[in-house]
Amino acid sequence: MRRAGTNLPKVGRYNQAVVLDQIQLADGISRVEIAQLTGLTPQTVSGIVRRLLDEGIVREDGASRISSGGKPRTLLRLNADAGNAVGLHFDPVELTCTVVDLLGRPLVVKRQPTPLGAEPSQVVKTMAELIADVLAEAGVPRGKVLGLGLATPGPIDQERGMVVAPPQLAHWTRVPVQRMLSDATDLPVTLDNDATAAAVGERWSGAGKGVANFAYLFFGTGVGGGLVLNHQVYRGGSFNAGEFGHSSVLPDGPECYCGNRGCLERLVNPSAIVAEVHRRLAAGPGGGMLSQAFEQDPASVDHRAILLAAAAGDPVAAAVIDEAAEHVASLAVSIVNFIDVDLIVLGGHGIQHVESRFVDAVASALATRPLSRAIRVVQVEASPLGTDAAVVGGAALVLHATYSPQLSALLAD
Repeated sequence: MRRAGTNLPKVGRYNQAVVLDQIQLADGISRVEIAQLTGLTPQTVSGIVRRLLDEGIVREDGASRISSGGKPRTLLRLNADAGNAVGLHFDPVELTCTVVDLLGRPLVVKRQPTPLGAEPSQVVKTMAELIADVLAEAGVPRGKVLGLGLATPGPIDQERGMVVAPPQLAHWTRVPVQRMLSDATDLPVTLDNDATAAAVGERWSGAGKGVANFAYLFFGTGVGGGLVLNHQVYRGGSFNAGEFGHSSVLPDGPECYCGNRGCLERLVNPSAIVAEVHRRLAAGPGGGMLSQAFEQDPASVDHRAILLAAAAGDPVAAAVIDEAAEHVASLAVSIVNFIDVDLIVLGGHGIQHVESRFVDAVASALATRPLSRAIRVVQVEASPLGTDAAVVGGAALVLHATYSPQLSALLAD
């Protein structure tokens, strides 16, 4: 994918990020190819590569391929061991932490329950202890850590580093969690919405790698989303873009806490799925593995059990999941009509084991319903990062901010 750079001296840092981005995206690339893809002069590329090699961020692979003129070209690759980033996903139910290398590959992933009803200070203390455990288990010294990316439920005030009253978290009204966590860990903290963080993770090392325009739908305790447009993460005026879960897909549907009716999140989040399955099982025998379990102990038919049952073909579970997938498909069509993305990625633990049912429903809708379908059919993929999408995305926030070309950098000078 071509990414134009510029040879103006005042944007040298941006050009370095453009070059590094090409190296990160490719599985081995030569200096000549970088110049061709970016529009930078060969001299500019050579100078930038020399600095990256001196800093140890990039390595010469030793492998080479023959150019059209017969001269071997040395391939460049990102030096995965040159640094690390920590990711932390703050979900209302679970804390997940990882440390990754420069390629975004997790070295260790650890999970533990979020302290229910605890004050923010106690939750931050628990976060810091989890981070210390992960770094110790991975054997990564803090001196190699570029920073910590915190993926948290929205809404957030990114300018002030605050979590602003997430509806499923008590005691979290305008909490300066970015500063609190930085103080507790002695690490620089990057804060973002968990779904946007997951989209950044997809862009760095997942299905969105090298894709110019894509939308990511994140299914967790709630439903969120992230957007990458023209290779840039799009956050919107208040840094809270991508709240796809609060799009109305059923106008006469149930009321949502946001004030809307028939929101996608209200229809497909884990609580809604469990409630609908329980309603159908209570109404009469539906056959399948869940009916007997429900008769013996309704509490055993939780969200995980429903997902596993749907994957195994249980009729009640499959019917409810397929209806949820159709609601997601309707939203996907609207996203494509509104934004004209190239790809839609679905991920998060909320669709674990049933990713294929959601992908199939969305793919069918995208092949038949968007206005642009006669020009091209938008692709849909399940996230290869799976249930780790948000936590890897948290770490990728650090890598993206450090190494990816940001258009804002052109304005900062």
